[in-house]
Amino acid sequence: MFHFFSNPHNVLRLSSQVLAVGLVMLLGGIYGAYLYAGTLSILVLVSMHALTILGPTLLKVGYVMRLLSQYRIHSQVAAVVA
Repeated sequence: MFHFFSNPHNVLRLSSQVLAVGLVMLLGGIYGAYLYAGTLSILVLVSMHALTILGPTLLKVGYVMRLLSQYRIHSQVAAVVA
């Protein structure tokens, strides 16, 4: 498990997936909670509103993972060049 996260390229690939899932969750939650005019049960409606909170959370986590992996890749390249 820790071996996976020690490779910054794996973390970069995972961060892209986390960003994509977060975006889909956010857009699905916005559509279901605010734009869909059909009748939804209260459980589905609460779930859609929860997606509008969880989606941006995943976006933030994915963005931080991306920044950290790019920093580690840059520092590895700088160490090889120097």
